[in-house]
Amino acid sequence: MFITKKAISRRAMLRGMGATLALPLLDAMVPASTALAQTPASPTRRLGFVYLPNGHNPVAGQWTPLKEGKDWEMTPQLAPFEPFRDQLFVPYGLRHNQADSWGDGPGDHARGCASWLTGAHGKRTPGPDVALVMKGNFPPNSPGLISIDQMAAKEFGKFTRLASLETSLEAIGTAGACTDGYACGYQIWFSWKTPTTPLHHEPNPRLVFERLFGDGSSPAEQKLRLKKERSILDSVAAEMTRLNKALGVKDKSTLDEYLEAIRDVERRIQVSEKADTRVVPPSLPDELPDTFEEHAKIILDLQVLAFQGDVTRVTTTLIGREQGSRSYTKSGITDGHHGTSHHQNDPEKQAKLSKITAYLLKQPAYLFDRLRSIPEGDGNLLDHSLFLVGGGLGDPNLHNHMRLPVAVVGGAAGNMKGGRYIKYPDDTPMANLLVSMLNKVGVPTEKVGDSTGPLAGM
Repeated sequence: MFITKKAISRRAMLRGMGATLALPLLDAMVPASTALAQTPASPTRRLGFVYLPNGHNPVAGQWTPLKEGKDWEMTPQLAPFEPFRDQLFVPYGLRHNQADSWGDGPGDHARGCASWLTGAHGKRTPGPDVALVMKGNFPPNSPGLISIDQMAAKEFGKFTRLASLETSLEAIGTAGACTDGYACGYQIWFSWKTPTTPLHHEPNPRLVFERLFGDGSSPAEQKLRLKKERSILDSVAAEMTRLNKALGVKDKSTLDEYLEAIRDVERRIQVSEKADTRVVPPSLPDELPDTFEEHAKIILDLQVLAFQGDVTRVTTTLIGREQGSRSYTKSGITDGHHGTSHHQNDPEKQAKLSKITAYLLKQPAYLFDRLRSIPEGDGNLLDHSLFLVGGGLGDPNLHNHMRLPVAVVGGAAGNMKGGRYIKYPDDTPMANLLVSMLNKVGVPTEKVGDSTGPLAGM
């Protein structure tokens, strides 16, 4: 830990056996009589992405507001975002042209997922030679075909312990071919580090926790700690005591709340691991929490801690896989998600799909509420973040990639204006939004996939 008489370093950490804990932003990190914006503690911009599978109900007024302007009415599918209306931007009419078949035949679920953050085309293959390519009037091997989360991670990762954090609310395999000649992984791969390297989204809360707060200990060492039912915080107790002596009352309260939040998530993980009555997992546990909501909250709370401690500034979350038929009974609908999405213009099925979508969006809404509740500098974590929520399919009954479900939430440290709905022409590239999002968080970008420039009006 590095402490000066003027201030604690923003990158200070508490270290112990098995633990490396970054600190939240404290007043002691701002030198006395220095404007916040002129210090390393100035508002940190963050990016988050939440993938919604299987499209949405395309009926007007369900995702899309019926009129533009400041007095637009919240729609049933977006209803969970009502509390964040002043930081919500809804662009409608965006299209991922590269997700179309381009002679590859069926496979729109796979291609939609691959295109979502890349504006590129997923190569049709059932084998390990997966790749992003460009179709049409683009060089097949265009340079720079990676997802925008990884573009941001390259820049933000210079200042954080983890360049990015990829999580999932569902355990999913990627081996073999699953659909229409595409490798199974294409149903979940929307984060790409290189044109041939998709990133794994981790569903196991214990593994995410260890990645954020562990010191790289071996599975055997982690197992030993689990066996003793010790907290990861125990090993940094001496460091915490020493740090507390240098803090004021407000900072002590902030640090106590942060550490208690870490311990709370750790307890919940431990409880879920003990659900099968075993005292010691065989290695690191493969079990996930019993319910979807319980699992989602633990994963999302871990993301909050990652942002609060500046462990990473880029997160991606997979709600579920494309073509996934999971039943979300707490939505009030017992039918499987994918089957319901093929609504065949049946009003009853369309209404069911709206309920499922709204229920799924309650999960990122929980995340936004948690971020908004945590002060940071001159605002809160949501004020300083920018999130994209949506997916790669438009009308799932038609398997198209136009009029995509898109919602942008957050303030981007004062660079993003919310409370708006804008309807765009149907041929507007979704990749234009991706360009604008990177620019909003301070990652200058001119081109993403098939973009034609920044998104007008954003």
